[in-house]
Amino acid sequence: MIPAIFGLSGPVLTADERAFFRECDPAGYILFGRNCASPEQLRALTDDLRAIHGRERLLVSIDQEGGRVARLRPPHWAGYPAGERFEKLYKVAPASAIEAARVNATAMALELSAMGITVDYHPPLDLRVPGAHDVIGDRALGSDPMQVAALGRAVLEGLAAGGVTGCIKHMPGHGRTDVDTHKALPTVTAPAEELEADIAPFRTLNHARVGMTGHLVFTTWDAETPATLSPTVIRDIIRGKIGFGGLLLTDDIDMEALGGTIPQRAARAQAAGCDIVLNCWAKMEDMQGICEVLAPMSEATAARLDRALAGTRIAPAIAPQAADLLAKRDALLALGDASA
Repeated sequence: MIPAIFGLSGPVLTADERAFFRECDPAGYILFGRNCASPEQLRALTDDLRAIHGRERLLVSIDQEGGRVARLRPPHWAGYPAGERFEKLYKVAPASAIEAARVNATAMALELSAMGITVDYHPPLDLRVPGAHDVIGDRALGSDPMQVAALGRAVLEGLAAGGVTGCIKHMPGHGRTDVDTHKALPTVTAPAEELEADIAPFRTLNHARVGMTGHLVFTTWDAETPATLSPTVIRDIIRGKIGFGGLLLTDDIDMEALGGTIPQRAARAQAAGCDIVLNCWAKMEDMQGICEVLAPMSEATAARLDRALAGTRIAPAIAPQAADLLAKRDALLALGDASA
């Protein structure tokens, strides 16, 4: 098995994709809006992916946070709020906010599970930092590390209750970025003592089964290399100070924050200590190049992958309690709205 997660070009597999995926045998897949036309179509697509590999527990992933980061949207799927809504409620009723985040995540997972999706790249544990670029912005669960960890824990627990594994991101913290990593490479110059706040939520939730790196340079740890490609940051900070022991994915290596060819980036990420390389854009030449340069999946990565998927399940349909969970979420969030 090749330690890579690949995107798909459309709502159905092309003949070339089918043949390539069968031969390359990637660890999993990531879905975008271009792959999600209707519930029936999407479930057929994920069933097709599992059939190619003969693995019932296949890593089929998506970015479904809510708000502006949602690949599944109404009218075919439910709507979910951004993290800012839960932050707002937390300020007046912390326990209600935690419960709202949990039931929201469970409803989300019940929907994802019925679509054949096993991993959601959620929650972001990046702090909201005044003056930073809004690439995180309203996605953040707050600016206080304890609050972010509490709400993030509720999201992880809620997703797991619905049969989906969550993913903490973007280690070691994306909140201080001054640019969008899709477009450029940020450099964070904050000293180590300030960065303790950024890594605190990740340390609290270091038991999470899946985590994702961020493409940022932290001068206090490695002044030359973004975290995704830095052996120092991965070894000493993510695995060391944070203590994360789960499956470590890169953020999308196609982002302009990184330099070099896509296969070169993939090889560097693996050499730095990332378990799995994430490549989102379904460009066949890039995917072929990645398969050529990556070493086969190690036993340690395979064990982490198995653990990440151990609690996942594929449901035959969206469970009826999802509607009740969403109604409960809305009633709780209304408490925060009323206090504004």
